[in-house]
Amino acid sequence: MEKKRIFLFSLVLLAIAQVFGQRDSVIVLDEVVLSDAKLLHFSKGTKVRVVNDSVYQKSGTSLTDLLRYNSNMYFKENGYGMVSSASFRGTNAQQTAVVWNGININSQLTGQTDFNTLIPGNYGDVVVRSGGGSVQYGSGAVGGTILLNDSFRFNNGWKNSLQTNYGSFNTSKLAFNTSLGKEKTSFHIGINHIASDNDYKYLGTNVRNENGAYDQFNLNANIGIILSDQQIIKLYHNTFSGDRDFSGTLTAPADENYRDLNHRSLIELSSFNERKVSRLKVGHLYERYRYFPNKQREEFSFGQANTVLANYDYKYQLKKITLNGIIDFSSIWAKGTSIENAQRNFVSGTFLFSHELSDKLSYGVNLRQEVVSDFDSPFLFSLNSSYEVAKNYTLAINASKNHRIPTFNDLYWTGAGASGNLEVLPETSWQVELGQTVAVKNIALSLNAYSITTDNLIQWRPNAQGIWMAMNVQDVSQYGLELGFDWKKKWENQNVAWESEYSFTKSIDNSTKNQLLYVPEHLLRSNVAYQYKKLVAFYQFLYNGSVYTTTDNSDSLPSYTIGNIGLDYHWPDISGIKFIFGLKVNNLFNKNYQNVAYRPMPNRNFQLQLITKF
Repeated sequence: MEKKRIFLFSLVLLAIAQVFGQRDSVIVLDEVVLSDAKLLHFSKGTKVRVVNDSVYQKSGTSLTDLLRYNSNMYFKENGYGMVSSASFRGTNAQQTAVVWNGININSQLTGQTDFNTLIPGNYGDVVVRSGGGSVQYGSGAVGGTILLNDSFRFNNGWKNSLQTNYGSFNTSKLAFNTSLGKEKTSFHIGINHIASDNDYKYLGTNVRNENGAYDQFNLNANIGIILSDQQIIKLYHNTFSGDRDFSGTLTAPADENYRDLNHRSLIELSSFNERKVSRLKVGHLYERYRYFPNKQREEFSFGQANTVLANYDYKYQLKKITLNGIIDFSSIWAKGTSIENAQRNFVSGTFLFSHELSDKLSYGVNLRQEVVSDFDSPFLFSLNSSYEVAKNYTLAINASKNHRIPTFNDLYWTGAGASGNLEVLPETSWQVELGQTVAVKNIALSLNAYSITTDNLIQWRPNAQGIWMAMNVQDVSQYGLELGFDWKKKWENQNVAWESEYSFTKSIDNSTKNQLLYVPEHLLRSNVAYQYKKLVAFYQFLYNGSVYTTTDNSDSLPSYTIGNIGLDYHWPDISGIKFIFGLKVNNLFNKNYQNVAYRPMPNRNFQLQLITKF
């Protein structure tokens, strides 16, 4: 009965979108090519930051490296290159959504994304969207959302890029990207291979990271074909294969190995005219891991999940109003050593509304309802508004209700001393945010204040019989401030760019009034780059405040300051071929630091890079 209601609700929304009046302007192809129009039209009043490809070259090999120095997220790594999870605005890893071309790709098994399995260099851009986004992006979009978007460039010719890196700890990277853009066809393929012995020294000891080697392969491919003046078809594919030895700790060596495989495929058909854009997406997601407690033996535990999905998205544009109705269907199957065969089906209806009341004032109302086969899901909403108070001063506000669905591990896990819990409820969060931006000439300042309250936070704790189970045991509150600064200056042959961000974060267990684990109160990052003709110098700075490692706040990891420095030289073109040579020094001051207890991060290390474009 509920499924019928949602289906009818969605059809009504789509029908409403078709009865409104005329639109004066013509929809440009750029919007049709953009796979995630929700970000373009329905994120006004929300803090959004786009990280472009010029930054990728300066930020290591993984999404962890990129976002650590270009966002206000805190990352926990079980040793460099190992499993990496994010804390966004004081929330946990399961409350941060990762979206690939409009599709939420958080693991169906764990509910989170390992940021060391995502290679940013193959994507057109990486977008950091702060705050609640469950209406647009579904489960887990509580603290924030990371969007990975492929790009399509028509009439752009044939372009190639070959990047080779070599650095400390026998670390090597080979990345090749090729794209071909004709009048009606756009094609791109990116291939990455990264390998490292990763045997860095534990500073202050005579021990090395002896079981930290990793080997990763990533393939990203997409093609877009303009079928007619009103239709375009796009195909996306991503494959990641990883083989990692899991690092030990300061107190215990390790001989573990972990192998993971991810396939993501998506086909999208878009139809459009001067008033509307409709998109039909059909996709398949596959994830699998194998964990070897002793890599010398063949015994392993495993888990895998398949997701089949379909999405219909209809957007209608009036002169000042944008309407969008979305229907999502998904079916998920999972199995593994510690999970019995499990299945989940869900259907959702989403309505997005945006209205530009004037050149200075706009607002939006967004609604979503899901029906999930194995539990009740709450009704979600978000409200947002942006107002240009003065020529250089903009005020924004948004409020939302968001959620996180229990994972298959939460529900169905079976193992010695631990058990899933079919009675666990979805997490629900309420949040509000106020943002201000001042932009004068070459300077931009931003200030965002937010508050998040979460009900039914899911945690694994022992029950009365001593068995660890997923439970709704905790209500938490997060609140904080984020201050941003950007400055750019150009004169003659010189360019300077400086951007910084400071974050103050409180994440409180309301029952104990203690700060939650691994949430720094203070975080400051700053990036500065100077260019003179063909020479570019840059510096990355990160101050990470102390974090608690016990629930009673009795133990903590100390704060630390990290600095990276680099130099790039753009050689003069040779027969139309461009060469960029780079040198980077990470952890310049050789700081001994940890972001997970007893798991040191690398000492000072070096990286050489050569990029060839032709």
